[in-house]
Amino acid sequence: MRDTRESRLLLVLLIAIAFALITVDIRGGQESPVDGARQAAAAVFGPVENGVAAAVDPIGNAIGAVRDSGERHTRIAALEKENAELKAELGSDDRNRNRLRELDSILKTAGAGQYGIKGAQVIAIGAAQGFSWTITVDIGARDGVKRDMTVLNGSGLVGRVTTVGPSTSTVLLANDPDFTVGTRMEKSDELGFATGQGDRPLLVQLLNGKAKVKPGDRLVTFGSAGDKPFVPGVPVGEVVRVDPAGGGLTRNIYVRPYAGFTKLDIVGVVVQAPRSDPRDMVLPRKPKPAPTVTVTVTPPPPDGQRAADGQQQNQQGQNQQDQGRNQGDTTP
Repeated sequence: MRDTRESRLLLVLLIAIAFALITVDIRGGQESPVDGARQAAAAVFGPVENGVAAAVDPIGNAIGAVRDSGERHTRIAALEKENAELKAELGSDDRNRNRLRELDSILKTAGAGQYGIKGAQVIAIGAAQGFSWTITVDIGARDGVKRDMTVLNGSGLVGRVTTVGPSTSTVLLANDPDFTVGTRMEKSDELGFATGQGDRPLLVQLLNGKAKVKPGDRLVTFGSAGDKPFVPGVPVGEVVRVDPAGGGLTRNIYVRPYAGFTKLDIVGVVVQAPRSDPRDMVLPRKPKPAPTVTVTVTPPPPDGQRAADGQQQNQQGQNQQDQGRNQGDTTP
């Protein structure tokens, strides 16, 4: 296309339309007029993302290498291939062990909160559908996933489902600036709203401006009406900083999330909410403080005091000897 006034005007018009659609989509929520188009895009690109994920899998690479082994004729090439296969297998075993540990941790979290979950693998990350912090997982409508379901891992809250295709879903992560979730403080039950701040701690506004809170205090999700988009009791994070109380209606605190958003692999989508609020049951146990060993050192007495004590002990010994002789003299 030639760089003309008409082409520049057309480019500006397309950009304006794109921003308008994004604004309408965000404000529309579940009733967004572009939700159908977004689902269609997920249906088209989801299988492609699944295919790409399978293509880069170490196990798949190893299988492909075995298929090509018949075409290699030299001993050097065969040894190089066997070495590569061995490395791929070892790497795959390590990865599978890590996945098993993650899945086991998710199942323990789900069991503590009585959540019904569907396990999923992260197959893509990025702003594929207009969000800054998103992931794509390999389960969708065919697996019972619906929009506005809670997503967690073994550490805590990961995000919520925003788009569902037949076999994939997009999850908005809890650290995205457009993400907000109701929170409840452990023990004190103070309520607030947590908002994502990218790679910085979550910003939580407590509804009570005079709430007593300190670093180390922990938060869980408060839950939503109908348990969508959030079920109650999911661990959110730990307080790392508290703004001074300024007499306002709310109070700001900063929370380090439990979930590591840059290293997600296996997650769980909550497809069935608990029958009752688990409260603080899902929070990890706090480590017991190590006992403090106190050593008391008694300083030695000064030289003068030691001499006096020695003289006193000698005098007591002499008196005992004299008493013994006297008793001997009076014995018939």
